[in-house]
Amino acid sequence: MTSPARPIRADTPVAIAPVGDRSWAWRRRLAYTLLIAYAILMFVPFAWSIITSFKTLPDSVRLTILPDPFTLQGWDFAITKLTPPLPVLFFNSALIAGVVTVTNLVLGSLAGYAFARLRFPGREVLFLIVLATLMIPDQLRLVPVYLIFNGIGLTKGVGQYLGVILVVAISGTSIFLIRQYFLTIPRELEEAARIDGAGFFTTFLRVMLPLAGPALGAVAILTFQGTWNGFFWPLILLQDQGHYTLPIGLLFFRTAGGFATIYPPLMATVVMATLPIVVLYVFFQRYFVEGIAATGVKG
Repeated sequence: MTSPARPIRADTPVAIAPVGDRSWAWRRRLAYTLLIAYAILMFVPFAWSIITSFKTLPDSVRLTILPDPFTLQGWDFAITKLTPPLPVLFFNSALIAGVVTVTNLVLGSLAGYAFARLRFPGREVLFLIVLATLMIPDQLRLVPVYLIFNGIGLTKGVGQYLGVILVVAISGTSIFLIRQYFLTIPRELEEAARIDGAGFFTTFLRVMLPLAGPALGAVAILTFQGTWNGFFWPLILLQDQGHYTLPIGLLFFRTAGGFATIYPPLMATVVMATLPIVVLYVFFQRYFVEGIAATGVKG
C-alpha cells in the first residue's frame, strides 16, 4: 500500500531547472577573460613607461622587469632641465584643454537642446550637416584654416592659443551626445516648468541642464582627453616654443632635443603627461559610463 504524498512546505527548497541558453554562463566567462586579457595588454606599455622612468640610461635599454638600480635621475631631469620647461608645457595644455572643454559644454548643450526640443524649419537638415562634419578629416581643411588664421594674426604671439582653441571650440560629437541625452528626458518636466511660469532659458538652465549631468560628464571627459592629447592642430598653429603643449614638447624632445634614445626622462615626461587623464577618468568614470549608455537609447 502506497503512503499518501506529504504536502510540500513553503520553506522546502525546490530545484529549478535552468531555463534558456545553458551556454550563456560560459560565454560570459569567455567575454570577461578576453576583456581582462585585452586590458592587461593595453596596460603593458604604460607599465613599461613607469618602470623605465626609474632606470638608469644603460639599464633602460635592457629588458628587465625592475629597475637596477632604482633612480630618480630621469624624473629630476624631466622636471628641472628640459627646454621648454615641463611646467610651461603643462600650463599650455591645461589652458587649451580647459577652455575647449568649457566651450564644448556650453555651445554643445545649447545646440543639443535646440536640436532635441525646438521646432524650426530645416532642423533635421542642419543636424545632418553637423553629423557630416564628423566625416571631414582635419587634413582636408588644413590649408583654408591656416590661411584664415594667419591672415587675422592667430599664428603669432598669444593669438596662437586662440587659434588652437577656435578650431576645436565645438565638435559634432559633443552636440550629438548631448542632443541624444536630451531626447531621453520626458517632455512633461518642461511642460510643468512652463506651467509654473518658467521661460525658455529658465527651463533649460534649471530643469534640463541639471538632468543632463551624465551626458555633460561624458562630453567633458572626451573633450578634455582629446584636446590634452591633441597633436595635429597644435603642431600646425603653435610656432613658439613657449606655447608648445605636452604632445608637441615630447616630439621636440625626441627630435631637436636629442632624447630619441634617452628613455628615462622621456618616459618620466610621458607618465606625467598621462596622469591627469587617468585621474580625471577615475573620478568621473560613473558619469562617463552613464552618459555614453544613455545617449544611445533614443534617436
